[in-house]
Amino acid sequence: MLNPLRSIVQEVSAARGLDQALEIIVARVKEALGVDVCSVYLTDQQSGQLVLMATDGLHPESVGTVRLDITEGLVGLVAERAEPVNLDDAPTHPRYRYFQETGEERYHAFLGVPIIHHRQVLGVLVVQHHAESRFNEENVTFLITIGAQLAGAIAHAEASGGIDGLIQRPMDGRAMLGQPGAPGVTVGTAVVMATHEDLDGVPDRPAQDPAAEQDRFRKAVVAVRNDVTEMIGRIGSVLTAGDKALFDAYLLMLESDTLVGVTLARIAAGNWAPGALRETIQEHVRTFEMMEDPYLRERAQDVRDLGRRILLRLREEAPDIREYPKKTVLVGEEITASMLTEVPPKRLIGVVSVRGSRTSHTAILARALGLPAVMGCTDLPVARIDGREIIVDGHSGRVYVSPSAQVRKEYQRLQREEAELSAGLLELRNLVSVTPDGLRVPLYANTGLLSDTTPSLKSGAEGVGLYRTEFPFMIRDRFPGEEDQYSVYRQVLESFHPRPVTMRTLDVGGDKGLPYFPISEDNPFLGWRGIRICLDHPEIFLAQLRAMLRASVGLDNLKLLLPMVSAVAEVDEALALVRRAKQELLEEGHAVHMPEVGVMVEVPSAVYQVGALARRVDFFSVGTNDLTQYLLAVDRNNSRVAELYEPLHPAVIRAIKQVVEGAHRHHKPVSVCGEMAGDPAGALVLIGLGVDSLSMSASSLLRVKWMIRTVMQSEVKNLMRRVLRFDDPREVRALLNQFLENAGLGGLIRAGKPAAPAAAA
Repeated sequence: MLNPLRSIVQEVSAARGLDQALEIIVARVKEALGVDVCSVYLTDQQSGQLVLMATDGLHPESVGTVRLDITEGLVGLVAERAEPVNLDDAPTHPRYRYFQETGEERYHAFLGVPIIHHRQVLGVLVVQHHAESRFNEENVTFLITIGAQLAGAIAHAEASGGIDGLIQRPMDGRAMLGQPGAPGVTVGTAVVMATHEDLDGVPDRPAQDPAAEQDRFRKAVVAVRNDVTEMIGRIGSVLTAGDKALFDAYLLMLESDTLVGVTLARIAAGNWAPGALRETIQEHVRTFEMMEDPYLRERAQDVRDLGRRILLRLREEAPDIREYPKKTVLVGEEITASMLTEVPPKRLIGVVSVRGSRTSHTAILARALGLPAVMGCTDLPVARIDGREIIVDGHSGRVYVSPSAQVRKEYQRLQREEAELSAGLLELRNLVSVTPDGLRVPLYANTGLLSDTTPSLKSGAEGVGLYRTEFPFMIRDRFPGEEDQYSVYRQVLESFHPRPVTMRTLDVGGDKGLPYFPISEDNPFLGWRGIRICLDHPEIFLAQLRAMLRASVGLDNLKLLLPMVSAVAEVDEALALVRRAKQELLEEGHAVHMPEVGVMVEVPSAVYQVGALARRVDFFSVGTNDLTQYLLAVDRNNSRVAELYEPLHPAVIRAIKQVVEGAHRHHKPVSVCGEMAGDPAGALVLIGLGVDSLSMSASSLLRVKWMIRTVMQSEVKNLMRRVLRFDDPREVRALLNQFLENAGLGGLIRAGKPAAPAAAA
């Protein structure tokens, strides 16, 4: 059954319309199981009814006309239960409903399975047989597998406009959902970005000069052909027969009309060379992936590799140099920090990424830059939206492509309201962050870019609670030297002097890669990252420590923070290197002082070793992004489990409580620099737990200050007693939101929420 299953899924994924996709489903499943009937019913999301949309075996004229509620018929029973129904004599079942137009009274055996995507029943897949006999277990499991596999393809096709027919809901004007990445709403022009190796992320774009694009493509093909020929000549003597056959196949494809001729035709039809190449390669890949022979199926990756080679040559021939629109929204399969730096800052107004989450590095950078962002927007048809108007709702995670006039008007209203709220909050900038009954809660800024210094200062930040030193490393093509780092760090320390600046030592790995220092791991978040890399490469670590210590001379506002600490021994080793750097600089004549050194609590093991760590360091900073990820076993970049990532989970709250109590027993302060600190509801919890200070993006600081200056410390303590009794994070969130509403802070909850018409559009 495996090969038919794979073939069906691949054919449906390649279908260009709903009609074609469903025809494939019913015909191929009927053939694979040897049944008399196969039908697909899909859920009309507006009416809630199940609609017969395709059949092989029932009367064709019944398609599109047979509708039933979820409480009707055996198909409704499958959808209602969200589990299979297997009957040997369907007409005798009390839920059986007869539709004369289908002719289904001739069939007795009935098996229906739900098609479910993210807990939502998209439809029901049904097979029927003349004989009165139940379907066997192999049939049931096959159909369940088909339903599960098809669900994603159908959901993606409906969302992206790739299939249409049941409900005329094209992509234009309709909301596509991702995860809130950075707060704010914006309306601009989509500019699709792709890495040099990302063939699938190449957008469609009109060919300004088709003849020139064709010539550019021919030159790229010739260059790749020469590369392959040269490679064969260089290493041909050591190639196996199989390897030689592969390179020979490359050369044949580079001369074939199916690759070259078809791509040239697509360019002539109006697509630029990279977009036309993407379409051709994807078509070839689908063809190979549907082949029964395993060897031939594996050749799909060879075709994809050849496409990447041509794409690289195309970009060398004519680099993708463009004029960015005045209101640029960067869109891509995976937007990186380096991509953000390519756009002139005054033109960049938003970010949308298919991959990533609200706590991914790109989202954090977007918040630092004050850019609304949506992450994990998996159904966004990236290749089709370059140059189109786009709305980014960073509060709700909605994205609208070519929005309707009604939706555009609603979001323009939201932009005005947000601007008014921000203007009103500016009055708090120079006021102290203290509750009405006297609890002082210092607020610091998270930053990592020199350009973010001014916004941080204008927000009223009392210093920097987290300076991410990896950003200067990420925008270079090699490790920065000590002098380069010294220059950057000195500017930051001088800008905030005499306010303290907490600099986190190099924290790469996980979702923060360096192009010149690749780290390839099966599970990077549990791999070589943070302090582990620094200790394994003391030459890199010492250069950074020396630069930091020198930069603080005469200012003395530096604090050091060690990331991803999971063992006491790591702190001992790091402190030894800090002391060594200090001694070296003293011997060279620099009047350096030993700064305060702190540890980030991001790993569960650090939670349980707070006492031992407190005897070695001066302060703690809780990184709630990673701590939540590790405590809940939820990959924070995985959109499939995004709903499970909740910093207000009782387990996270109790872990922070344990850290605060353990640190305070040793008279060591605790700060929180994770995104939880910038969420007014999360900040409420942290204050109630006794956290000493909070650090967040500059865009969140005044909102949190408004909350602090409004609520009473005594009320927050009472609130925390209730929070700690809850077992469900949804109860926690609901209680905190109600508290904010009652305190007159409902604007912090409602910010960025569109009115009903826009939400339903």
